[in-house]
Formats: sequence, structure tokens, C-alpha cells
Amino acid sequence: MRTEKDIYGIRAILEAISHKKTIDKIWLLKGLQGSLFKSLEKKIYELGISHSYVPKERLDRFSKQNHQGAIARIAPIQFESLENLITFNEGKKATYLLLDGITDTRNLGAILRTAAATNVAGIILPQTGSAPVNSDTVKTSAGGVFSVPIVKVNHLKDAIYLLQASGISIVAVSEKATYSAFEYKFKGSNALIMGSEDKGIQPGIMKVINDKVKLPMGDKMASLNVSVACGIILFEMLRQEQFVQINLK
Repeated sequence: MRTEKDIYGIRAILEAISHKKTIDKIWLLKGLQGSLFKSLEKKIYELGISHSYVPKERLDRFSKQNHQGAIARIAPIQFESLENLITFNEGKKATYLLLDGITDTRNLGAILRTAAATNVAGIILPQTGSAPVNSDTVKTSAGGVFSVPIVKVNHLKDAIYLLQASGISIVAVSEKATYSAFEYKFKGSNALIMGSEDKGIQPGIMKVINDKVKLPMGDKMASLNVSVACGIILFEMLRQEQFVQINLK
């Protein structure tokens, strides 16, 4: 099983980019200058690669190797294009999953495992503010990371607009929703949005979504782990789909 690999140095990272390696994230030294560094920055912005500017101490924690102010992590998978994914599933009833602010790799891995078990057509992540797809993700997903296409986009809101334009219903999971996921009728293709446990879904995203669902909760607990909540709703969506198929026979 392949896991992630770290690349050290600006030239090595530029070489990896030129050979079309799938880079999960790049960490750059704050205040770094020079023409080679500017060339790397240009590539990062052109390709929309997730990146952060960090102090030297943060880079030194990665490895004792000479990083020269830049470290990149190669992803264990090839990310997909959202446009290609939508085209591939055109004419099919498909379920997509958008994750907003899910930063824990184990939560992401657990969600991927459930997504594979419930036939999710693709998972859509933002380039920034999302858990890396690394060896912890691979391990927790139990292979699910290799079964479900993953898309990285610059902004989730743009992905939502594209999905809506393609006739896909967008459903947000929010405790402020009126209806529970068990009352809502999932019809046709849907894109389910899950937010982080502490912040939920960004207000700007909630403004462009009409449909919202929640999970009914008892008095002893206010919320569930995001991977658990996601699993419950995905299996409810699968149950509704299979119920319809049985009744059509």
C-alpha cells in the first residue's frame, strides 16, 4: 500500500510538479525570497495547490534533512476533477459528499470508509482548512480512500454552484434544520455537506443552500462525532434508495 512521501527543497518540489505528481500540501518558510522561490509560488497559485507559510521551527519538525525552506507532501492517491466526476456520473443517481472544515485525519479516514460502504460517488474537499490525505487517512479508511474519488477545490461554494447547475440537490447537515434526515426524502442525485463539530458549516455556504437536515438527539448529548453523524445519514440515504428500488420491482 502506498502512503505519502515528503519532498524537501524548492528544486525537488518543482521537479515533482513538472512530473505531475499529486501534491497534497506544501509548507513554505515565511519570508523566503529569490527567483526560484517565486517560480514555485507561481506554480502553486496556478495549480491551486494547498500551502501554508510557516516559521523555520515548524519545517524543522518535519525532518532533520536540509529542507531549504520548502517541504511538499505527495498524496497517496490521484485527486479527481469535479467537472470530470460530474460528467462520469451523468445520467446516474449519485451521492456526493462535501466536507467543510474537517481537519482530523482519522475523521476523514472514517468518513471515507463509510462513503465506500454506501456507494458515494465522490468526496469534495477544500484546498485549505481540510485534513491531509496521508498514511493515517489511508489506515483509518481501511482502503476506502482508494475506492471513492476525491476532489480538491479552491472554494466549496464554487463546487456547490457547479453541482447545482448540473441538477444535483445540495443538502446541508445542521442542528438548526427543521426536518430530520429520516423525514427528508432524498430524490435524484444529492450532495451532502458536513461541517466540523465545533464550527459547523460556514455561514457563507449556508446562505446558498435551501435544503437542510438534522439528526434527532436525546437530552444527554448535544452532538455526535462528525464521522458518526455522516455515517448515519449516508446509510439513511442508501436505505431510502434501496426501499424505492424494492417497491419498483
